[in-house]
Amino acid sequence: MRVAVITDIHGNLPALEAVLGRVREIGVEGLYCGGDLVGYGPHPNEVCALIEAQRIPTIHGNYDYAIGRDLDDCGCAYITPHDRELGQRSVEWTLAHTDAASKAFMRDLPFDLRFTMGESRVRLVHGSPRKVNEYLFEDKPDSLYERLASQAEADILVFGHTHKPWVREHGGVLFVNCGSVGKPKDGDPRAAFALLESGADGIRVTIERVPYDAEAVAREVEAAGLPREFAEKLVLAA
Repeated sequence: MRVAVITDIHGNLPALEAVLGRVREIGVEGLYCGGDLVGYGPHPNEVCALIEAQRIPTIHGNYDYAIGRDLDDCGCAYITPHDRELGQRSVEWTLAHTDAASKAFMRDLPFDLRFTMGESRVRLVHGSPRKVNEYLFEDKPDSLYERLASQAEADILVFGHTHKPWVREHGGVLFVNCGSVGKPKDGDPRAAFALLESGADGIRVTIERVPYDAEAVAREVEAAGLPREFAEKLVLAA
């Protein structure tokens, strides 16, 4: 059995289309989406429409939750005042350019999804089982992940939000960060998603990377009136 999990598309339609094409090539029995359909990118409505048309089981990310409810705070963490200013410009642009149908679609998305692969229980969240906007970075203390494992109610916890993929076991639970389809931050500008495969030896996880024309999307970002830094980060994956 093969299951693909995509997350953090962030209004990047070409990246999403490239990943969906790759998923079709691989052949999977299940495809799930971990949210953050919008924000930072120039195609919020097209992304929402494609996810809905494909009937991909999807949860809300922190961005989806905010934009779907016309909130002006996406729940993001910012390091500097400049980062906060850029983030606010993204929220304002996305609120203004996301249509009513897309907002209604995002409002109806659940917090988490659960499914099974063989005997393994899989739980999909956006940030963490505790909060939609909690950042689970790979270098956080093992003690944090041990606590989360005891509360996960799953054998495999799949998530995103940080845009940096990693896979590791803690407390008997396999933690899988899928990375980001539309806004990677790990130095590799290719779209990322997680592929889970069940076999006689249990679940094997790989992070797949898919090339797409990031430079073309970067030009669209600038043409849409979004900050130039967003365009640069698409190409640099910073």
